Amino acid sequence: MTVFAHIFFFAALLVNFTINFVHYMHMFQLNSYSTREHLEWRHKNRLDVFRRGVWAWVFFITAAAVAVLAYVNGNFLIWTLCDLLPYIGAALLLCGAVPAVLALKKPAKKKLVFTHRVIRMCVTMTVIYGAVCALSFIFLYSWRLYFAAAALLPSFCVYMPCLANLINKPVEKAINKHYINDAKRIISELPNTTVIGITGSYGKTSTKFYLERLLSAKYNVLMTPGSFNTTMGVVKVVRGSLNATHEIFLCEMGAKGVGEIKEICDIVHPKHSIITSIGEQHLETFGSVENIIKTKFEIADAITDGTVFLNYDNEFIRNHGTDKNHITYGIEGGKWDYTADGIKVTEKGTTFTVHHGDEEKQFSTKLLGEHNVQNILGAIAVSHELGISLDELVYPVKRLEAVPHRMQILDKGNGVTIIDDAFNSNPAGARAALKTLSMFEDALRILATPGMIELGEREYQLNKELGEFAAGCCDIAILVGEKQAPPIKEGLLAKGFTENHIIVAADLSEAMKAAYAIQAGRKRVILLENDLPDNF
Repeated sequence: MTVFAHIFFFAALLVNFTINFVHYMHMFQLNSYSTREHLEWRHKNRLDVFRRGVWAWVFFITAAAVAVLAYVNGNFLIWTLCDLLPYIGAALLLCGAVPAVLALKKPAKKKLVFTHRVIRMCVTMTVIYGAVCALSFIFLYSWRLYFAAAALLPSFCVYMPCLANLINKPVEKAINKHYINDAKRIISELPNTTVIGITGSYGKTSTKFYLERLLSAKYNVLMTPGSFNTTMGVVKVVRGSLNATHEIFLCEMGAKGVGEIKEICDIVHPKHSIITSIGEQHLETFGSVENIIKTKFEIADAITDGTVFLNYDNEFIRNHGTDKNHITYGIEGGKWDYTADGIKVTEKGTTFTVHHGDEEKQFSTKLLGEHNVQNILGAIAVSHELGISLDELVYPVKRLEAVPHRMQILDKGNGVTIIDDAFNSNPAGARAALKTLSMFEDALRILATPGMIELGEREYQLNKELGEFAAGCCDIAILVGEKQAPPIKEGLLAKGFTENHIIVAADLSEAMKAAYAIQAGRKRVILLENDLPDNF
């Protein structure tokens, strides 16, 4: 066997391993570096995982069979196959890399970020891979079996990020502890900076953005950017951006499990906090609504001498309550501390009146929908309690812009308006978005959605209910993804929706092409309700 044959085989092996490992590392990152979530993802996508690894198994079986036959009774044909094994293996491994290459051509919605953690995991996996190859070479008496064992490694790529994560866990824990302690030190050295924690199953990011705009009329405000709402995301913002010039720090806190909000609170020690909503978001990881309620109220438990702002329109929040000093707000007619009524929604925006005690003030905003009024009202309540009058808040509210991908109205020209609510979706938020779509009575109303995810055992039923509600709000329904479509379609049809007005598209790009291809003869309004991440 020539040196070239060895080089050719291992080059193909390296290509297959590298491409597939990068793919699975990307999925592991999207799965929040959680082994449990990654293995659940692997189970849901087992067919794709099989397609990527089956070629390695084919070669393993072929090489093992040839090795056994050569040992038992080799003949000319068997020895010829032995000489061809590296080339056969290389060909099969390159075939196994094809699905990965095709997947790489598809633009990622959120690309793999080569963080220091990812780089450390890659180094660990390189060492493991090299060690396995070396041990196979030492202990397998036959070079044919050695080729077979080496070629089999790519089929285990899907598990390798989990293994690297386990090996690196003590190191990662020590690094995170150092960063967390440094963030705690920075917070302790800023006694004049007021920290406001914001959490909720939905509405927390929008409320944070609105509150930052309103408070900036009087204070120097820093907020966690985008959806930086995990423990290490918050730590990164504190260490990289927070300083003594900031009078207020708005800290968004997200969670997928019990104790995660408390973990962030133990770092930043919020003076005040807001709970915008509680719902069935991330039910798959929380396990129950009770766990979601318990986790969200960890932000209230962290308050000692400040105030908790509670959205009392939300039944879960209202029923749970708190013994901490709290202020309530809502739009559904309750006797809350801050209320909004007289809500009028048109295609151009929303007007509403805020009541607080004997005070009353009318506001207007370019944003659409009652749910936006709810989020703005929460921001108004906090701002007013921090010393900004209702009169002073009128202009900042009027200037509020939609948060990207959260009910963002986009005029695309040629009679096409897009309501971009693609960031994520939950039962209450989806209904609010559909209500907004239903207002455009003179237009062709098109819904494009893959439905809702991470809802555990309730996922099918809640997506069916989404379809039932959508039936009365849209004229055309474009369902994204063959796997997600059935429950929504069932709900639509159950409410008498015309079946030939339902389109199933492979992805959001195909859905948009279908929406633009519809000959309406009138204005088209397209609601993009959710866009699944790359790991779905």
